[in-house]
Amino acid sequence: MSSIIIATANPGKFREIQEDLSGIFDVFYSLDDLEYTVEVEEDRGSYAENAWKKARKIGDRFGISTLADDSGLEVEALGGRPGLYSARYGKNDTERIDRLLTELEGVPMDKRKAMFRAYLSFYTPLDEKTYFFYGCLKGFIDVKRRGSGGFGFDPVFSLPERGRSLAEIPLAEKNRISHRGKALASFRRFMTIGQIPRLLP
Repeated sequence: MSSIIIATANPGKFREIQEDLSGIFDVFYSLDDLEYTVEVEEDRGSYAENAWKKARKIGDRFGISTLADDSGLEVEALGGRPGLYSARYGKNDTERIDRLLTELEGVPMDKRKAMFRAYLSFYTPLDEKTYFFYGCLKGFIDVKRRGSGGFGFDPVFSLPERGRSLAEIPLAEKNRISHRGKALASFRRFMTIGQIPRLLP
């Protein structure tokens, strides 16, 4: 029976990843399922390094293969912010979105280009190997929240070609098109057919 730790305590993120990887692994653990608390400060200079640090520390602690991600929202009009600090842009999703909308107040829609980036790090403690996977999604930041699904910045991340926000898209569809979904697709190919992931952008 194959097990994996999904290195997150975010229930929305855990649910998305678990659904996407069902059939590849039999048992999934989130950080909330583990007996001991593992504190990992995301203080590295890139998404990939933060994901690697988290996966290795947790994988070594529990002796179970671990998948960690670090992702962020980069807004062109804000010079790429919040970026690496996306999760620390406020105390919760509501505060983070409120701050983002305030900072973009008065900025026209065509100047509100944004991109989600996701980097996954898969660490296997038995042989101490690490593999990286990447995905991105381009869109715009809307002027208001739309939809009740997803988590994080999803309600204000607009996809003009679909006429909806990420929070208005069913989970199965989101997992196909999102930044994390694309990184997970690369991870699935690696796990099922051994396809080595391409170099990080």
